[in-house]
Amino acid sequence: MDDLHHIREIESVWQGRNAKRDPVVVESWLRCLNQHGLDPANRAAAHIVTDAELREHRQRSEDLVAIARSGIERLYALVAGQNYVLMLSDNLGVTVEYLGDEAQKAMLRRGGLYLGAEWSEPRAGTCAIGACLESGEPLIIHQTDHFDATHGALSCTAAPVYDTRGGLVAALDISLLSSPLPRASQSMALNLVKQAVRRIEMANIMAESRREWVLRLAGSPDFLDVDPEAAISLDGSGRIIGATHGAMRILTGTAGIDWRRGGDLIGRPVSDFLNVRLDRLDELTRDRAAAERLIETRDGHRLFAHAIEPRPAPVRAVGRAEALRDGMSAPLRALAGDDPQMTDLLARAASVATSRLPILISGETGTGKLTLARAIHEASRRGPVVTLSCADLADPLSDAQLFGRLSARRLEPGLLAELEGGTLVLQNIDELPDRLQSRLSRLLSESSFVPLGGLRPVPVDLRVIATSQQGAAALIETGALRADFCHRLCGATFALPRLAERQDLLWLADRMICQAAERRLDIPPEVMRALAAHPWPGNLRELGFLARRLAAFGTGGGVLSEIALAGLVTVPVRANPSSDALVLERMLRETRGNVSACARRLGVDRSTVHRRIRRYGLDPRGG
Repeated sequence: MDDLHHIREIESVWQGRNAKRDPVVVESWLRCLNQHGLDPANRAAAHIVTDAELREHRQRSEDLVAIARSGIERLYALVAGQNYVLMLSDNLGVTVEYLGDEAQKAMLRRGGLYLGAEWSEPRAGTCAIGACLESGEPLIIHQTDHFDATHGALSCTAAPVYDTRGGLVAALDISLLSSPLPRASQSMALNLVKQAVRRIEMANIMAESRREWVLRLAGSPDFLDVDPEAAISLDGSGRIIGATHGAMRILTGTAGIDWRRGGDLIGRPVSDFLNVRLDRLDELTRDRAAAERLIETRDGHRLFAHAIEPRPAPVRAVGRAEALRDGMSAPLRALAGDDPQMTDLLARAASVATSRLPILISGETGTGKLTLARAIHEASRRGPVVTLSCADLADPLSDAQLFGRLSARRLEPGLLAELEGGTLVLQNIDELPDRLQSRLSRLLSESSFVPLGGLRPVPVDLRVIATSQQGAAALIETGALRADFCHRLCGATFALPRLAERQDLLWLADRMICQAAERRLDIPPEVMRALAAHPWPGNLRELGFLARRLAAFGTGGGVLSEIALAGLVTVPVRANPSSDALVLERMLRETRGNVSACARRLGVDRSTVHRRIRRYGLDPRGG
């Protein structure tokens, strides 16, 4: 008799008579009759897909299940002991995640409240999951609301789960095999499942938006920072790239758009809907009290906002450059910051440091040739080191001082003999007299030399490092060095870049200034801009001179600026946008996108750095 009454009620709805059911139930009944061709007189057992089909459905929903699992478990913990079953279905209505009482397993499976059960509306008729997926709205299907009388004892409550681009991807359902008669008894279940879905969608957008701005919204400031109602993710130009369903409801309502077309919001400027500006998002961060972060929609509704800035790129697994730097000794590591060209050069230097291979270091004046030569010697852990200027060897009397002299069968040892096991650094090798090139050529090829007046070679364990402003090819081409001598000298060659070409310029400046001052000096932003824009014709030598000036006279920000900018006469004192962009771009490279480090060096807060990154269109990762 109950089944007959139920069938007649559905027929009356189909005939257009007034129904005392909730409108979502009536609409679902009509879809079952008119679209799905279902017959209320036909009872159908719950449909459980095959294991193979279930695997396919779960694989397609793997990411969603991973995001939703903690929310589902939290919800189930709230209703544990009350005989509720939780089901997460995909957008085809197949249950891909399930939590229920194992003691009731057989009964739940028969009732369709089980993993792999299909609750799509065309298959099962009116049910919470099916109607939810069809309507896109949270709802209750209580007992005889079900189209199929087989499910008349069930009470089911479901809410849709949307992705960040407005697509309906799942439904979260909480059901009872039997429940109190009044439909209102499930109102709390409806609120619980809606809250769970909101948190699942929030977790999803936060997981997807680690590198973008996220604007979280609430109608009240009280729980804004801990449990917001909606969220929007924005790209670097302030366009919407994702949103929770709650946010899409707000934005579509503001623009008078059907909420079912939430996907149309993607790509539009957020300023079309909210009175927020991208360069002012820092005013909506947690640096300010939640009650002060008030914004309005374009149609005048007031909201509270919490802006979350993009996270810096995660520390990468140790790459080639990092691995190379790890293999260097401290003297070599100290010569450069995060400059790829210098990192490769220093890594090669480290690889030959402990050998006896002769080395030619070339580079413009002031690029640090002697510094590199000394660092290679220190890394070699060899004996003593002596640096000679080749210009000082023009006098033939210097030959005896260098090679020693044999007279009356008595050997007067020279500098080379005293350097046994050490390093000889020859500065400006292009100024080495031709007569010494011949003598030193034997030293390089045979590890021996002949003292003046002697006939027999004297073996010596000695490394030679030479420096020059020219590379090997130019030294030979200009005739500065004999070809045979130059080839023997170039066991390894290193060409140092100009300071202005280095990506660690500001790191070097900060380090050299603080070392010269023997304390930490806060370098004003205008000085950093000038340092970044200066052409540095004197390279590191010029920077070192400026560092010493600042250390000697600089006692405060204003004084530092005056001294530094007076020293950099080629740079206009007044800042301009291009120099601002240049200094920030260099800092981002040097810090590998560490916004906090950039802010400390510039003397500004992190939000200012983010605004400048967007204004100049820079890569926030420092690439």
